[in-house]
Amino acid sequence: MGNPLFARKPLALLLEEMKGENRLRRVLGPVTLTSLGVGAIIGTGIFILTGVGAHDKAGPALILSFAASGVACIFAALCYAEFASMVPVAGSAYTYAYATLGELFAWIIGWDLVLEYAVGSATVAHGWSAHFQDFLKSFGITFPHAFSTAPFDFNLETGNFLLTGTYFDLPAILITAVITAILVKGIKESASFNAGMVIVKLVIVMFVIAVGAFFVDPKNWQPFAPYGLTGVSFFGHTLFGQTGPNGAPLGMLAGAAIIFFAYIGFDSVSTHAEEARNPRRDVPIGIIASLIICTVLYIAVSAILTGMVRYDQIDINAPVAQAFAVRGMPWAQRLIDVGAVTGITSVLLVMMLSQPRVLLAMARDGMVPESFFGAVHPKFRTPWKSTILTGFFVGSMATFLPLRVLAELTNIGTLLAFVIVCAAVLIMRKTHPNAERPFRAPLVPFVPIAGIVCCLVLMFSLPAENWWRLIIWLAVGFVIYFSYGRRHSIMARLRAEGKATS
Repeated sequence: MGNPLFARKPLALLLEEMKGENRLRRVLGPVTLTSLGVGAIIGTGIFILTGVGAHDKAGPALILSFAASGVACIFAALCYAEFASMVPVAGSAYTYAYATLGELFAWIIGWDLVLEYAVGSATVAHGWSAHFQDFLKSFGITFPHAFSTAPFDFNLETGNFLLTGTYFDLPAILITAVITAILVKGIKESASFNAGMVIVKLVIVMFVIAVGAFFVDPKNWQPFAPYGLTGVSFFGHTLFGQTGPNGAPLGMLAGAAIIFFAYIGFDSVSTHAEEARNPRRDVPIGIIASLIICTVLYIAVSAILTGMVRYDQIDINAPVAQAFAVRGMPWAQRLIDVGAVTGITSVLLVMMLSQPRVLLAMARDGMVPESFFGAVHPKFRTPWKSTILTGFFVGSMATFLPLRVLAELTNIGTLLAFVIVCAAVLIMRKTHPNAERPFRAPLVPFVPIAGIVCCLVLMFSLPAENWWRLIIWLAVGFVIYFSYGRRHSIMARLRAEGKATS
């Protein structure tokens, strides 16, 4: 028997578990899954991170930053689609890692996904609050400053934290509570609510592109790449490109690493494979279609934004809405704020929808207490306890941590997940060459290797402190795994019964 840390969960066992009464309800079709993907992707990336990426990192070259991130995501998306068609169960990359790389890697990726979805949700809630308050201001309503944002922020120029004079972000708490209640109610209701919001925000995005094109000044695209086309570092040491005041890399690739957060929604589609009516066909469609649609829209909006306003004058909190305000269109600003609030709400809904399903998969495997994280509501058929806990966790982070810290922490966790999924495809092709693959990633091994390389380059383009935050997060995860998960996992139980295979 091999090392139990690398014991792989058999595919047959994964599929057998889906026949039990604790299964989630299969109600999602290809259009709904694509809508969930678009709902998770379009929102914070267009309405907020475009400002941060252009102002702080890339300038007008943000257009290429979105293209670079999109290419990296396409490679990873093809790998996700292959696994989702093979193993149509909850858990996403966690489940794939357990079947290919073994228990320890499964725990690492599962714990990493907790970081991705929970911290990502907090980032989105923070952005929702900023746009909601901007919308109120357009009607002359000022939200009390003491409850308007996180109590501290991060200064890029000095590299230090500073107090904002507030207590907490009340709007972020309120929207998190509302979304949590909707998610507990049921997946069908959540998906329908999301579909309505997706339609609204796509209309607004098309409005931004169509109307904003008339106000583009090509002079604002000069210089196109004020910080260069690179921006790669290794643990705080810049290898290629310029360096910012706090030692962080600058440039097009550095911008791609920061705005990568905008793309993470497509992988959330795979977490709902267990709720898809025909997951072997519909989940790959949802993953790939949502990514292609959103990549095209991101590139178009970033071109319009940097053409309307010079990159160093872009507002980082509400960049698109403020761009139209600067051009003397307050009515358009209000309309965009409506689209932003709606769009960001759908992102928050899908990300908070995904988190409990990862915990559900881990609970089924004994990695975390099944009585709590594996509990499915008898009427709504949703993982209600972990959904409520997720809401509490997200609300707490959103109200106290600043946007820049949350966004960068989410990015590095997501990139690590993509690296592992791409590696898992290579391994699975070798270990299970004859397994049924309704969808096959093309050009293997090129696609997964290219995905690994692209994601690693973007990881190294993030500031060094993000690596340390990731290491600390993983260290906490190892403590939980070795003190609880390793002894209670399903593979440990099978070993005790003499049924395990490595």
